[in-house]
Amino acid sequence: MNRPVLSAFPPGLNKLAAHWGWLAIRGVAAILFGILAFTWPGFTIATLALVWGAYAIVDGAFALIYGVRGGGTRRWAYAFVGLIGVIAGLIAFFWPNETAIILVMIIGAWALAVGIFEIIYAIQYRRANAHPWVIGLSGLLSAAVGAFILAYPGAGALSLIWLIGTYAIFYGFLMLFAAIQLRRFRHRSGI
Repeated sequence: MNRPVLSAFPPGLNKLAAHWGWLAIRGVAAILFGILAFTWPGFTIATLALVWGAYAIVDGAFALIYGVRGGGTRRWAYAFVGLIGVIAGLIAFFWPNETAIILVMIIGAWALAVGIFEIIYAIQYRRANAHPWVIGLSGLLSAAVGAFILAYPGAGALSLIWLIGTYAIFYGFLMLFAAIQLRRFRHRSGI
């Protein structure tokens, strides 16, 4: 028996909840990247560029798919974040031997942009009880890390790798939590 859709939630959230798996995949990819940043011996800035570029392309593609397949009028933010991620990943992936400062600036700008758009998304869905606070928290984390990286691009390579790895792991867990909340919402609402 189908249960009625809960009317307390914004109409677009029903379609977004149907695609909770995209957020889960983004979360897993971020966690794997973060673990790799900590465990790969001899991790250099050039290696970071290649690995981060691959991660950003995958994450951006899933965010783009989530934004396009999701519902509602506010999905443009995820589609835009996805496009930014794919472009930033391609830049880092195809030009890994550029100076470390350029890579750091790309990663910082990407994290700041992702954070801003996730905060916008969370504010737009602030009345929903499913997951906006988690997305807002991940947006604040992304924006803070991006701002820090942009403010201090000359930080040591090892500390930068650890910062980015830590960020990726926390971000990944927040994305997984948001996906779980969307899945629960989907189950409760009967969609």
